[in-house]
Amino acid sequence: MLFYTLFGSYVLTSILLFKYPTLIHKKKKIKFMCRHISHRGGAGENYENTMCAFKRAAAIGTEMLELDCHLTKDGQVVVSHDQNLLRCTGYDINISDLNFKDLPLLKQRIPIDFVPGVEYVGSDKEEERKFVLLKEVFEEFPRMPINIDIKINNDELIFKVSELIKQYQREEYTVWGNYSDEITRKCYKMNPNVNLLFSMKRVVLLIILMYTGLLPFVPLRETHLEIFLPSIYSFRRKDRQIPSFLPIDKVFLGAMNVLLMRPCLFNHLQARGIHVYFWVLNKEEEFQKALDLKATGIMTDYPTKLKLFLKNKMIE
Repeated sequence: MLFYTLFGSYVLTSILLFKYPTLIHKKKKIKFMCRHISHRGGAGENYENTMCAFKRAAAIGTEMLELDCHLTKDGQVVVSHDQNLLRCTGYDINISDLNFKDLPLLKQRIPIDFVPGVEYVGSDKEEERKFVLLKEVFEEFPRMPINIDIKINNDELIFKVSELIKQYQREEYTVWGNYSDEITRKCYKMNPNVNLLFSMKRVVLLIILMYTGLLPFVPLRETHLEIFLPSIYSFRRKDRQIPSFLPIDKVFLGAMNVLLMRPCLFNHLQARGIHVYFWVLNKEEEFQKALDLKATGIMTDYPTKLKLFLKNKMIE
């Protein structure tokens, strides 16, 4: 009888705190709220991760820039998704093997990772095809929220990105991390004042905590949950970008759809001040799905398309 009484009390308390988490948790105070996020600056509308892309996205009205970082041979933090330059420049060499001044120009045609079979075709102007340093992006957009994916497990890279964030006083306007839990933990240890992404391991833990009723009782250091819609991976199971440890198949996608795509979970997190972003969405039906799931923000390769969608929905 005592067991049932205690169990019932636990269930009722968990339900109450799941709905009203600020009864025991202080709501996180994030300086920005972003509905419109440009993936790599808008990889479908400009050369990805370039200053031209970032400036165009900002002119369209994006509220956050998403970008990726690597370290060059001479220790410069360069903005690039790929470590190897074959896809975007045509040269089979790693960024870490070149000094920044020796990085080649981007190709005129670059495959768009989240739109299989489609390439961005730009002009042949050299100034539009140059790699850019992270510090240059910070200088150009001093108060634009920026989402940084630390692409490799490199202590020097994490340290230098942290130092740049501090130098440009951007701790409250930056979020960083990676799907790798080891990288994300290093980011947090290096600078706990920067907004933090959930790693994949922590997303799995989040699901376990929710379904055991423990989530309302557990403090969370992360400020941003950045996840994909399972439907967008149905055509990418063999894509090189999918982490090799994830069994991307119908069972996994189905489980993700059932267990993680829960508006009640996202409402709980947002009640705790944690933002929820969906990536990388490029179709109107995907935008709508994210809104239906109560997402805070939508990340896209097509900033113009998302801007028009939100305008038509009268969401600005």
